[in-house]
Amino acid sequence: MLPKETSMKTMLITPEGLEKVKAELDHLWRVERPETTQKVSWAASLGDRSENADYHYNKKRLREIDGRIRYLRKCIDDLKVVHYSSFQEGKVMFGAWVEIANDKGKQIRFRIVGGEEIINTKDYISVDSPMAMALLNKTVGEEAIVKTGAGEFVWRIAKIEYQKTE
Repeated sequence: MLPKETSMKTMLITPEGLEKVKAELDHLWRVERPETTQKVSWAASLGDRSENADYHYNKKRLREIDGRIRYLRKCIDDLKVVHYSSFQEGKVMFGAWVEIANDKGKQIRFRIVGGEEIINTKDYISVDSPMAMALLNKTVGEEAIVKTGAGEFVWRIAKIEYQKTE
């Protein structure tokens, strides 16, 4: 099953994220689509399609793949790649790995990335999330108040790092 498209507000992506999106598009176009098309053809050759579960499932799957391919192609055209720059150092900005802690001793480490990059990752958060928005432009030692539907939470920034790909 393909991940659902995210409703992105900020059309930013890291260079690594763009490579992953391109790899997904390539895999869908060169591997998944041809395999599924072959399965549809095979199932159709069996005759009566009205009760042919293989035919219906793979036809539906082909529509999903085609939809995702269209989405990814448009997405790649619309995304702006944000490369590391030394002016980011010391502040929480797009692409940063951030370590935060609260008064209860809980620590979390994550990377702030674009919405398309958070799919199937556990330590990435969207730049549009309440946590990321509360942390942006802050420095080590500063506190951020994160407002969510569950209430307000205070986090202190412990560490900020960037993946430097030049």
